[in-house]
Amino acid sequence: MVVNTDICGLKVGDQYPAHVMGVINLSPESFYEGSIISPESALEVARKMVEDGATFLDIGARSTWRFAEHISRKQELERLLPVLEALEGNVDAVISVDTMFSEIAEEALKRGAQVINDVSGFTADPRMIEVVADYGCPAVVMASEKTPGDPLGMDSIIEALDSIIQAAEAGGIAPDSLILDPAIGRWMDEKHPMYDFETLDDFERLKIFEKPLLAALSRKSFIGEVLGKPASERLYGSLAATAIAVYKGAHIIRTHDVPETSDVVKLSGALRSRTSVVKEGRYEVSVLEVKTPLDAGIAMRKIGATRVGSQVMQGKSVHLVLKIRNLTTTEALIIKQEMLARGGDAALARDAVSHETEATDVLVMGTLLQFERLARKLDGQARSLPLIAEMIRECISNRTNPEYRYLR
Repeated sequence: MVVNTDICGLKVGDQYPAHVMGVINLSPESFYEGSIISPESALEVARKMVEDGATFLDIGARSTWRFAEHISRKQELERLLPVLEALEGNVDAVISVDTMFSEIAEEALKRGAQVINDVSGFTADPRMIEVVADYGCPAVVMASEKTPGDPLGMDSIIEALDSIIQAAEAGGIAPDSLILDPAIGRWMDEKHPMYDFETLDDFERLKIFEKPLLAALSRKSFIGEVLGKPASERLYGSLAATAIAVYKGAHIIRTHDVPETSDVVKLSGALRSRTSVVKEGRYEVSVLEVKTPLDAGIAMRKIGATRVGSQVMQGKSVHLVLKIRNLTTTEALIIKQEMLARGGDAALARDAVSHETEATDVLVMGTLLQFERLARKLDGQARSLPLIAEMIRECISNRTNPEYRYLR
């Protein structure tokens, strides 16, 4: 479960410092005016970004802001190619091109681009997979279903990325060529900031794919929502979000603000602990941290388990400890007995076991499947146990409910 790969000569993975990707924005239609660079100054700006710590440079000539004026592919190419020609061989960084269209990607790759950053996740132009496969280049793919960034919630993001990965590999793209982007930002009206809060809070769930992870969160709208500030005043908010993303596993941070971001990336990376891995000869043992059954199902399919088998087993993959307060001793003993019968357990006060007290708190330990079965059993019991069953269901549901977790 440890990422360790080489992207155009750069070591990327859990044991290496996170990389900074500087944005070379050639689109006057962009949401953040301060990021727009003239073609004449692109080389100077690029060299300064590299000097300040950028190891990747991402060049974009079409704004993906949902309110931006649309431009033609011809215009995008005309903006892009002169800058690519100016940068080729003149900056010590991996050059990425931000485009959704295969003909632009192909022209860019012919002129020195090394990575394609497709925010549509290969959904806007089906031929993009063919181009990336033919050139054997790395590609950043953003979580998308029908339009860029449209998945709502982390489960949908993971399902979208899973589908993109399968389509890419079926189309001949090498598994170690993909870099995953969870689509942080207001890509559509329905994407309330709580979904970005969830994505950042649960960023470590993306580790289930065992691929490099990119976070593009610089000056995004969810930061403005919290701070009540325009894009020009969201630097400090962006840095706070960056620290969290790196701490939770991001390998590449895409940013407009390279020097400040570089410092944050270094510090938050130093604070991030390593995943426990033990290797001996051909054997390897590592800790796989699974938060939801969906993630477990993906991990199982990655090792060759069937989809049906994964669905049967994934409810056993997540273990929880719930604390239930102020139960009567009888209720507590019933819960312990029922949990033991299902392979779980429960801890309660010593005096409750010997019936020397009338009430106790209980720690109930088990898998999601065991809790589901416990709740069903408690539904038919006396006393307040049916109420406790419903409370158990609600408490477990709240763990993955964005409205409960983030709406105040």
